[in-house]
Amino acid sequence: MGRCQKAGMTVYFTADTHFGHANIIKLAKRPFRSLQEMDDALVANWNALVQPEDTVYHLGDFCFTGSKVALRYLERLNGEIILIKGNHDTKNTAKLPRWQQVHEILEISVEKQRLCLCHYPMLEWPGAFRKSVHLHGHTHGAIDPNARRCDVGVDVWDYRPVTLAQILARLEKAPAYHPTDHYRDQVS
Repeated sequence: MGRCQKAGMTVYFTADTHFGHANIIKLAKRPFRSLQEMDDALVANWNALVQPEDTVYHLGDFCFTGSKVALRYLERLNGEIILIKGNHDTKNTAKLPRWQQVHEILEISVEKQRLCLCHYPMLEWPGAFRKSVHLHGHTHGAIDPNARRCDVGVDVWDYRPVTLAQILARLEKAPAYHPTDHYRDQVS
């Protein structure tokens, strides 16, 4: 499991920015009048929080267009960015040199909290019955969190990246996590 935090930096999480995707405004009911307005707001919100030395885990669907356009958006964003690939992230986009790393799924520890990062929401994930928290995107806020699973997409978090402390504060108010029957005996 990866460790990611260096002194003096902040770790952020986000997903589903869909840069360059005009139709996502309607599909996800985003409050923007145009693609330019959405993209500029996403970049401004990101850079208002994220400093160059910070780390951002982007949990997929970064950009809806080709890799050349994706690179133009990446070059506008602060921080060291790690991509967890989503269904709209092309092979060429995943090969861009601006990414610090690219993964399909990743387990990390931030502030002693074990995390499982994947674009897609899962019912079970590595360490789920040992207090690991699953962060995902893909659903644009369409499914509710439970005490150990949270959508970190921009549609859920006011169109900006979010910290682990913010996520954990929201999960404290979420319904309990209930492992599948396979694990119930191990958890009790």
